[in-house]
Formats: sequence, C-alpha cells, structure tokens
Amino acid sequence: MKRIVWILLTLITLSGYSQKKTVITRAALKDKIMGGWAGQTIGVTFGGPYEFRFTGTFIQEYQPLLWYDGYLKKTMLDIPGLYDDLYMDLTFVDVFEKYGLDAPVDSFANAFANAGYMLWHANQAGRYNILNGLKAPASGYWANNPHADDIDYQIESDYAGLMSPGMPNTASAISDKIGHIMNYGDGWYGGIYIGAMYSLAFITSDINSIVEEALKAIPTQSTYYQCIADVIRWHRQYPDDWRSTWFELQKKWAEDKFCPDGVYTSFDIDAKLNSAYVVMGLLYGKGDFARSLEVATRAGQDADCNPSSVGGILGTVLGYDKIPAYWKQGLKEAEDIDFKYTTISLSKVYTIGMKHALANIQRNGGAVQGDNITLAVQTVAPVRLEQSFPGLYLVGKVPFVHRNIKEESFDFEGTGIMINGDTHRKDRAGKDRVCEAAILIDGKQVEVVRLPTETIKRKDGLFWSYQLPRGKHHLTIRAIDPQEGYEINSSEYIVYSDQPAAGSK
Repeated sequence: MKRIVWILLTLITLSGYSQKKTVITRAALKDKIMGGWAGQTIGVTFGGPYEFRFTGTFIQEYQPLLWYDGYLKKTMLDIPGLYDDLYMDLTFVDVFEKYGLDAPVDSFANAFANAGYMLWHANQAGRYNILNGLKAPASGYWANNPHADDIDYQIESDYAGLMSPGMPNTASAISDKIGHIMNYGDGWYGGIYIGAMYSLAFITSDINSIVEEALKAIPTQSTYYQCIADVIRWHRQYPDDWRSTWFELQKKWAEDKFCPDGVYTSFDIDAKLNSAYVVMGLLYGKGDFARSLEVATRAGQDADCNPSSVGGILGTVLGYDKIPAYWKQGLKEAEDIDFKYTTISLSKVYTIGMKHALANIQRNGGAVQGDNITLAVQTVAPVRLEQSFPGLYLVGKVPFVHRNIKEESFDFEGTGIMINGDTHRKDRAGKDRVCEAAILIDGKQVEVVRLPTETIKRKDGLFWSYQLPRGKHHLTIRAIDPQEGYEINSSEYIVYSDQPAAGSK
C-alpha cells in the first residue's frame, strides 16, 4: 500500500513539475522583453570594432574596449550593416506580425531570401538555395550548404526565446522550422541553445542554471553538446581564469574543417566555438553586465555577435530597468531609429515582442489576466540528433587560381570536393547577369551551376559535392556562353574523403 501511495505521489509531483506554473506581472514581462532586445543591441555595438579582428587569439586585458555616451546612436546611424543580429531577427518578427504564429516556413524563407541586406556563409548559401528553388529545410541541409555548421542561425534566434517566456521547447519548435532555412546540425543547435537560454532567463536569475538547463535541449551525442559541456567543466576547473578555458577550447575545438573560409586558417565562424565564447561570457561574468560583455568580446572570433547574445540573455535576466545606466548611454536617443532594411525600431519591437509573447503564452497553456501573466513553464527536452558532414574527413586544400575560366580541370582522390571562387562583373556600372558553368566529373556532366554576378544573390562557392564514390576523380568546370566583361574565377579546392588521410588526425 505504501509503495502504491509513493508511486501516486511521485506521478503527481512529476506531472506538476512538467506543467509548473509561475506568475509574472505584465510590467515585469515587458521589462524583460525590452531588456533582451536592448541588451542585444548594446552587445553588438560594443563588440563591433573587434569582429573577426582577433582570430586564433584573444584581446589582451590591457587593451581598452571602446564605449562612450552617444556611441550607440552614432554606430546605428554610421554603420547600420553591423546590426545583422537585429535586422535578421526582425525579418522573422515581421513575418509573425503579418501572418501570425502559424505562418508557414516559406513565408520566413522568402522574406529572408528577398530582403535587401547582404548575407554571408550559411545565410547566403540558404538564400541562394531558396532563390533557386531549393526549399527549407533542404536549403540548410549540409549536403546543400557547406556552411551548415556556421554561426548564422545562432545570432538570429533571439526572437524565438524572447517570444517564449519559460517555454524552451516552444522556442525549439519555432527554431526547428526557421533555423533549418539556413543551418543544420551544430549550426542549428546554436540557435536552439541560445533560444532556450532566453526562455529560461524569464524565470530564473541563476546564470549557471540557465547555461546548464538550456544545454538539455541539445542531444548529448552531438559535438555541440560536448563542446559546451567542456566549457562548463573547465569553468569549474578554472573558476577565476577565463583565459585558461579559452586555451582549452583552442586546443580541443578550434579546428574548422568544413566552412571553406576556415579550413587551414585561424578564422572560425563555427557555431559551437562561438557558442562556447557566449557561455564563457555568461559564466565568467557572474551576472555582471560589463564583465560578461567584456569576456565574450575579448574571446575573439565573432566578437560582436557573441556579446550580442550575452547582452540579450543577461538583459532578459536583469530587465531593461536594471541594465546599468553606463551601458544605456545614448540608448533612448537610438530607440526610435529603424534598423536598416526594416521598418522596425527598438521602440516598435518592444511592443511587437510583447504582443507575440502574450499570444504564445496563451497558446501554450498560460493565461493573461489583467496585470498578471501565468506562464506554463516547460521542462527542457532535447531536440533530435543531427550532425553535418557525417563520415567525412578533410584531405587537403589545394590552390586552384584561375581568372575568367573558360575550361579548367583537375584530378583529386576522395569522396567530396568544394571549389572556392566567385563570379565577377568587370564594369561596375554594367548590368548583372547569371553566368553558368557545366561541372563534369569523370567525363559526365553532374550539374549546371548558376552563378549570379549580383552580390546579394551570389552563390557562395562555385561547386561542391560531398557524396561521391570513393576513388580518383577528374573534374572539369566549363563556362557556358561566356560573355565579355563577366568572369568566373576560382581560388582553391578542398578535398574530403570517407577515411582520414595518411598522417592526419
């Protein structure tokens, strides 16, 4: 009898935990949403001058980092392209605003692909795929996107957590749909993890808890999970020395073997390494806004996006009112400036963000009763396991420098190939066109690649294929209908195989 009672009590307790309710005032919810958006903006502004200026090294403590009254407004007006963290988020916020919480994935994909802003890496590869008929989630899948593990969705997933207070699984569901437009595997996990930390930031101020609980959204078998778990472990080992953790990360996780720009270079835009720097900022900052931003920035690599994530998460924890006044210098003057490529300012997204959060709360078991908002708090659940480029090993990178290609060939041995290059219009005042090239492997045409000269629509790389039969291959790239004034150029090719090269790790 006692055992039956114990089982019943356990089931009741577990049921209550999985459907735990917490009440927050309307004012407090709005304050946290504002803090999240403002914190992002402060963080990316602060880190802007150092973006990818420190790769494979960190910014020494003796070097001062810039911040002064009016700097934020000046940067928003003078360097609006810096705020891709924000205007990418706002693209998706705007789709929710226009079409509701059930907006189909194509609405987000088309808005993002046809927007007027420049994109890079996974975002640009995803855009190219969408514009050329390859829909999500195929547009972000690793076989179609050589940047699948890059940071892109990680820096634009903040909205998912900010509209899902206390509901990390709801944020993950949103990111499942939108994050696969441009990413897969570790690149997608970056957005899942950031979104979960934002969600949890509404219901606890314990930074360690936020970092560790949010990680439960990531499958333990993934390399992303293992990297972040290492940071948590090293933080316990070196609780007062973030640089020791940085060096451990450099030794174990700083090899980028798939982003074409990171192979054999110190440049690393991989999601898990940059997420690790976000976690370092949060853990070593210990809730202090200034120190948290500083560590995330000094860690280097994507040194504006990482403090943006830290500032947004910590801004959500603190709320707008408790972000230190020093960091809000000039913020009021900047809040009514629309972010470039949008019609949305911080002031507008504070209101829109609150609207979307309230709708999402009610949809997911919560309630809105006057000034009291009841959140149906979710226990973090892991998303499915995804790993990009499974069973592929880097063989090498070979110079292949050719301008104005008519026909060029090379031999390689492996199961995967990536050719870096671009398409160039000589006359800047001339008309853009789409160049085309036939790709032949072992004498058989495998693809006709479309290569727009228009930068915003460009193909990021000339050609790739990661699922070739093992063995020696002969590849030919042949221009179709070449025209004067338009060039197809190559710089190098990268070879992969299904087994490690002799002497490699």
